[in-house]
Amino acid sequence: MAVSANRLELLQIAEAVAREKVIDKSIVLEAMEDAIQKAAKSRYGQETEIRAEINAKSGEIRLSRLMLVVDLVENDNIEIGVEAARKKNPAAQAGDYIAETLPPFDFGRIAAQSAKQVIVQKVRDAERDRQYQEYKDRIGDIVNGLVKRVEYGNVVVDLGRGEAIVRRDELLPRELFRVGDRVRAYVYDVRREPRGPQIFLSRTHPQFMAKLFAQEVPEIYDGVIEVKAVARDPGSRAKIAVISRDGSIDPVGACVGMRGSRVQAVVQELQGEKIDIIPWSQDAATFIVNALQPAQVVKVVLDEDSAKIEVVVPDDQLSLAIGRRGQNVRLASQLTGWDIDILTEAEESERRQKEFLARTQTFMDALDVDETLGQLLAAEGFTSVEEVAYVDPSELAAIEGFDDEMAAEIQSRAQDNLARIEAEYDEKRVALGVADDVKEVPGVTTAMLVAFGENDIKSVEDLAGCATDDLVGWIDRSGPEARREAGALDGFEITRDEAEAMIMQARVKAGWITEEDLAPPAIEEPAEAGV
Repeated sequence: MAVSANRLELLQIAEAVAREKVIDKSIVLEAMEDAIQKAAKSRYGQETEIRAEINAKSGEIRLSRLMLVVDLVENDNIEIGVEAARKKNPAAQAGDYIAETLPPFDFGRIAAQSAKQVIVQKVRDAERDRQYQEYKDRIGDIVNGLVKRVEYGNVVVDLGRGEAIVRRDELLPRELFRVGDRVRAYVYDVRREPRGPQIFLSRTHPQFMAKLFAQEVPEIYDGVIEVKAVARDPGSRAKIAVISRDGSIDPVGACVGMRGSRVQAVVQELQGEKIDIIPWSQDAATFIVNALQPAQVVKVVLDEDSAKIEVVVPDDQLSLAIGRRGQNVRLASQLTGWDIDILTEAEESERRQKEFLARTQTFMDALDVDETLGQLLAAEGFTSVEEVAYVDPSELAAIEGFDDEMAAEIQSRAQDNLARIEAEYDEKRVALGVADDVKEVPGVTTAMLVAFGENDIKSVEDLAGCATDDLVGWIDRSGPEARREAGALDGFEITRDEAEAMIMQARVKAGWITEEDLAPPAIEEPAEAGV
């Protein structure tokens, strides 16, 4: 009866531990088996192969020793001869294992303590693995918990089935928590570490605000309204761009709610952070105008190659567009992904006047014409001597005050000027030691050859060995502030794609690759059924 009670108690302990740690009962029983095996080895010898089995229904413990069947016994603790093995199992062959049942024994104090440590460690490992498996799939979710302790500004949160940490830099400014306070935060990372899974929470992450809106706005949760982008200055101000998949639903109005009830719930959770809700637009210019609200925008000029945009605002709207300490334009830039440069109407007018005067002077110097003719060409939209040289003569003749003869003379002077500049560049190129065959690479101009020579790119192989960054420059973000490093072709209006194409053509010319290597892979047509 005593044995039966002990067996029952063993199963009850396993069930209690499994329930408390929220792990499977079989894991606890396996830990107990490992502990018993370790204790048995300390009694029968460490080299002995011991197996312990606990019946999950009755709690009965069965100990057995595994003996290797061999032709010649060298160690009778772990080996058994073939003849002796066949007395236990007539089919035994050399290389098989024979299980020999061992009698039960009493654990000593040291063996019991060792067994306890094994069980505790196995259960702890299982609990950690359960926590990791549970929370790794919850990255991107909002969780609720109670503050367990505060350490050096970092808040440790009890999630009920695990602990998480909100680091000091992931808390809102001037936000204080005390033990017992309820915390709502965003799970942004879960990592396996030797001390157990680490669950990292954030209250400053942009997606925290997006998830809060999903909880407050049923249309976002249902997918009718989509949050396209979020930009935050945590604790101060934020912008969120939304779009509706249903034309009858206003995305901004739905997020604001009746009398602002929905947005106010989010604002209160974020300690009074001001939120601008902006309608998202596929048109970049429209989206940027919306993102700069509440400032009014007069004009937008996009430069898609460099992802830059110039925004012109009325003189009295400049401070509103920039915001306190540049906050408004900074958030708008983060939200849209564009580098935004804000100008007033007066600044833009002054800049346009300077550009007009500069173009006029260029035409006067290059074409040897007076100021009036230079201004006429600039006013007609010509921006360079190349445009004048290669435009259709009828366009020049159509300018007021011009005729066919004057148009031909102006175009001839433009072409002569370009030829003279080309000859000067070629002379510089030769002096710098740039090889003749470099100018045969598609996309390379004579002016570029001079820039190559000044940057020690003097052969087709040199150009072929360049990276795109070597030509167009790159942004160095290793320091406290991002710094732009110049490329060999700085000042030339060349995109990254054009620079890359130039390098690949140089590699073809150098014999490193073939034209076939540059061709996109052929898309195989699916075979028709029955063919």
